[in-house]
Amino acid sequence: MKLGIHAGPQDLSMRELKRLWKIGDENGFHWVSVWDHFYANPLQDRANPCFEGVAALSGLAACTKNVRVGCLVFCALFRNPGVLAKAGVTIDHLSGGRADIGIGAGWLEEEFREFGYGFPPLGERFDQLEEALAIIHALWKGEEVSFKGKYYDFQGAVCSPAPLGLRLWIGGRGKRRTVRLAAKYADGFNMPYVSPELAADRLARLGQACEKIGRDPAEIDTSVNLGFYMNSTRTPDIDPDGSLAGSAQQAVDMIGQFKEIGIQGINIAFRPPVDWDNLQCYIEDVMPHFSS
Repeated sequence: MKLGIHAGPQDLSMRELKRLWKIGDENGFHWVSVWDHFYANPLQDRANPCFEGVAALSGLAACTKNVRVGCLVFCALFRNPGVLAKAGVTIDHLSGGRADIGIGAGWLEEEFREFGYGFPPLGERFDQLEEALAIIHALWKGEEVSFKGKYYDFQGAVCSPAPLGLRLWIGGRGKRRTVRLAAKYADGFNMPYVSPELAADRLARLGQACEKIGRDPAEIDTSVNLGFYMNSTRTPDIDPDGSLAGSAQQAVDMIGQFKEIGIQGINIAFRPPVDWDNLQCYIEDVMPHFSS
């Protein structure tokens, strides 16, 4: 089981974020990731600090040496896919081949509208995501990309230099288009804040989608993000069914359930303030149960 940390660059100073990244890098975690929002979420006050995702991921890559660094997930509609593809390759080289780039359709309506993106219906956002994935996937494979769709018109684009160890993730909980896109394009599939039962259903659907196109689902890594409330009296502001709460042993038991159904990675996700003592407890009392 690959254990990671998922920490949105929000409601924390950069000093605190770098402290968290360093803990991840130096304590045997496999993964540390950021997310891609213009406002802290859940959105309570637009003045709450929230750093931009591409720049934050670049900083994460530069500040670490061991962990894989990623984003779960960049919103496809916020950036031209060629620009995002080039940013991903740059971060991959900056990290020495440790980068993972997740892409999704976005969901936070306020940040869409207020930053000038409108808010297309979900089906249209997925249509644009699918075009972006086709372009990015081809660019990272070293192809010369000529693509004309409803949203993008690429005329012979080439992405150089080539990636070193860059991997493409698709994130979401959707049971139809999300798993179909993951089966077609992804190196990894991440499910945010889901129960073991829901994760098992999505894994089965991913397998069915892979079977339809003749792909081995074992080629796709899988992970789940869980809100981190272990030993805490806080009421989860992430779905309780997709959170670690209670004692360290209860956390071990819940992670074990995901392992039993075939999930390969668990990322603990923080809504600040970070409980540094409980994070240390997780490192000492939970992680050893899943180390190789």
